[in-house]
Amino acid sequence: MLSPESATTVRATLPVIAGAIQDITARFYDTMFADNPELLRDLFNRGNQANGEQRVALAGSIAAFATALVERPGELPGTMLSRIANKHASLGVTEEQYAVVHKYLFGAIGEVLGDAVTPEVAQAWDEVYWLMAETLIGLERDLYREAGRGWTRATVVERRDEAPDVVSLLLRPDLPMSFRPGQYVSVQVTLPDGARQIRQYSLSNAPERGDWRITVKRVRGEGAPEGEVSAWLHEHVRPGAVLAVSAPFGDLTLPEGDGPLLLASAGIGVTPVLSMLDHLAVTGSDRRVVVVHADRSPDAHVHREELADLVAALPGATLHRWYEDLPAGPAGDPAVAAGLADLSAIDLPEGVVACLCGPLPFMRAVRAQLVERGVPASGIHYEVFGPDLWIAAA
Repeated sequence: MLSPESATTVRATLPVIAGAIQDITARFYDTMFADNPELLRDLFNRGNQANGEQRVALAGSIAAFATALVERPGELPGTMLSRIANKHASLGVTEEQYAVVHKYLFGAIGEVLGDAVTPEVAQAWDEVYWLMAETLIGLERDLYREAGRGWTRATVVERRDEAPDVVSLLLRPDLPMSFRPGQYVSVQVTLPDGARQIRQYSLSNAPERGDWRITVKRVRGEGAPEGEVSAWLHEHVRPGAVLAVSAPFGDLTLPEGDGPLLLASAGIGVTPVLSMLDHLAVTGSDRRVVVVHADRSPDAHVHREELADLVAALPGATLHRWYEDLPAGPAGDPAVAAGLADLSAIDLPEGVVACLCGPLPFMRAVRAQLVERGVPASGIHYEVFGPDLWIAAA
């Protein structure tokens, strides 16, 4: 909790800081990378830096944390912090790096706001920063204690083409490690320019399978930076290749217990859902599960047959699919429809807990529909692939 003096100062200056926060984060990254190029080369996602998404996400998280401190004292934004901590742990972020971030972030605040940053303002926002940093350090310390840190080797034992520009890789880690359905691993590759770039990929099979499966969609440019790591994996990785991977992390995991679930995905966001369903099938669960998936077309739907087979193997599960481009033809499965996902007519059991994964517009639309139908916000969880722009838009 902020000290009373700092809380007053932060409350008064929050509009100014929030209004300039994207300029501050842009200056922060520029100066930090100029002095520490290895951070951009080997830790930060160069694609997300090039398109500006990481800067927007950082700005949103700082503003959201400060707002929570002054509007809801004693109630930290736990979900946001857990998501950030898991991402940091998957990258191997260290406690010492928080001091580096502090140096350049507060240098950027001073450069952007100038004389408006009085000693009192600097002290108050310094308190905000270290409250957030120490909370994350503690969460990450717990994650490292549970899962370990650093990199392990994993051998590719199988590669399959799943859809245009999508492959699945079956990995056999040197050190057997369990994971919770829905978690992801980081994969580190050395690119032709010597950079060691890191990306996260959901584990798309059940922990009971032993080997880990990741499903990699190649990110095409289309006016934005080409996906460096996804392109490298598609072009170079074949069975027998050895990859550097992290321990599993991520907080969008299969909710415990036997209560009813809604698992909603779109596009490549189906991957953590597959892991959850595979685990339920392997363990013989009769849990009530409503599965929703949306995609561009049946041909673009990654793991389409596998998703249907897993749902069919679960006595308490139902599957509903929507395709924006659904070829005309004879009447088929009534649970397959054209257009965008529409949950208005789906039977939602009392007390359902929802897990969402997919593009941000899809998750926002599904969340709005669920809230409208009476599902409490606390019962709706989501995973964002890449920087969390949902926070930035909140």
